[in-house]
Amino acid sequence: MFMKGKKGVILGIANKRSIAYGIAKACREQGAELAITYLNEKFQRKLEPIAQELGCENRLYPCDVTKPEEIIALKEALEKDFGKIDFFVHSIAFAPKEGLSGRFVNISKEAFRVAMEISVYSFIELAQKLKPILSENSSILTLSYYGGVKYIPNYNLMGIAKAALEMSVRYLAEDLGKDGVRVNAISAGPIKTLAAAGIGDFNFMLKWNAAHAPLKKNVTIEEVGNSGMYLLSDLSSGVTGEIHYVDAGFHIMGMPAVTFDENGKPTIAWNGE
Repeated sequence: MFMKGKKGVILGIANKRSIAYGIAKACREQGAELAITYLNEKFQRKLEPIAQELGCENRLYPCDVTKPEEIIALKEALEKDFGKIDFFVHSIAFAPKEGLSGRFVNISKEAFRVAMEISVYSFIELAQKLKPILSENSSILTLSYYGGVKYIPNYNLMGIAKAALEMSVRYLAEDLGKDGVRVNAISAGPIKTLAAAGIGDFNFMLKWNAAHAPLKKNVTIEEVGNSGMYLLSDLSSGVTGEIHYVDAGFHIMGMPAVTFDENGKPTIAWNGE
């Protein structure tokens, strides 16, 4: 078991379709002891069965990252229950609805602030507050998306947030490396999650990715979960500051594959419905 003896916390599980759940499940299957967090009472009720499945029903903690006191309380609870932790996963992102639709030029300062605070600064703040209880040779992980590198329709403000998050990974990796802490991100391909429900034309995005990725498919939370487990375990002990793509290879494509009809007219290869 690659994570036997490892202890850590997963922030951001919403349900069993969450990427964070896939990572938690993979870590648990490899022997890790887990704690998970919930946003509010509504999510607490939803996560209780998941916590039981993951063997951490007594380590289900509240953590709204917009409330510094809850981050501090999380650190204290983890220290009480675990002493030191070996990893944490940040799977938290949010942008107001106005930031995911309409013209980008019209985004408000308040929407920008909210998206950056929740989607980016929360990762930095968690690293800051949990650092005293991180063990030697520990690992922290966050989740990004290709929309932080290239333009993706309807991603808008979240793309800016993911770009900032990816640079935060690099700067944290350099800063915390001297303390033995590794910092990485996974850039997952599109997956039907609760967060994805807020992105317009998401079903088309899924079809487009499957049609043009080299592997001609979309990835699963199990595939992303296994990659997350790798980055959190000692298997990746020499890896830090990386944005690890798990997207069936979509990010390497410079243009869609094309075919030609009987008249020599180019058409985009398409295997979607």
